[in-house]
Amino acid sequence: MTAALAPAALDAADWQARRAAHVARVDAWLAPHLARRRSGGRHPVEDFLFTYYSHRPAQLRRWHPGAGVVLRDAEPAEFGPDYRADAAGVTLDTGRVRARRAESIAWIRDLLAATAGRPAHLGCFGMHEWAMVYRQTQEEVRHNSWPLRLSPERTAAVVEERGVRCSHFDAYRFFTAPARPLNLLSPTRESQHALEQPGCLHANMDLYKWSYKLSPLVASEVVADCFALAREIRALDMRASPYDLAALGYPPVRVETPEGRAEYAAAQRGFAERAAGLRSRLLTALDALDAVA
Repeated sequence: MTAALAPAALDAADWQARRAAHVARVDAWLAPHLARRRSGGRHPVEDFLFTYYSHRPAQLRRWHPGAGVVLRDAEPAEFGPDYRADAAGVTLDTGRVRARRAESIAWIRDLLAATAGRPAHLGCFGMHEWAMVYRQTQEEVRHNSWPLRLSPERTAAVVEERGVRCSHFDAYRFFTAPARPLNLLSPTRESQHALEQPGCLHANMDLYKWSYKLSPLVASEVVADCFALAREIRALDMRASPYDLAALGYPPVRVETPEGRAEYAAAQRGFAERAAGLRSRLLTALDALDAVA
């Protein structure tokens, strides 16, 4: 049995400063997105994390200290129904949250640990995005407000020449029907724990999803760090895609060339290293839950 630890305690000035810093950081990301939403505009890179993932802007903005932290001079109502007060201050009722989410927490922890235990594979060269437009016309592609860099015929030829080596189910499910047989694997939700690997851009982007699904058990700063990484990964994902987003300030990574593939793999390696640190932080927070229950 894990020995119980004395909870960390934050004075009012400390936790209020942390909350204010988190809100300011998140607001810098939210403001352009919310302005576009009000005007009906859309951005294929900057809006993706708010439209693909289910975490709402207000949820990302809300600060939580994480499990095992006591906030002095606070009121439970400031933080939500999962918080309780005692003589020391306000703290998250970790047992209550864990009881309600036990199955989800176990699923996420197993996925994170399985992914962390594998070597990173860096040979996909972003072909998943190309497979999502394979054999489609300009009108049919997902982001049809933006032109493709190559003709549909040349785009298809690149996919066929390079092949597709995607291990990530949530990318694979958006492949066009004729692209799916070209993939080396046939990922499913059931095989996700067996296939997810730490070099995959989408697996590393999804650390944002797993962090917010673990909230409020993990600190909001960790969720924001995962969001920041996912935001950078999305930029590379679209720069290496068949779309021409240069007008938006995203020069292409031309993965159809040897130079572009080398550039992509180097960036992918850097993201894998940063994601490993975040994945470790999430696993450490989960492993510590027994101690703070």
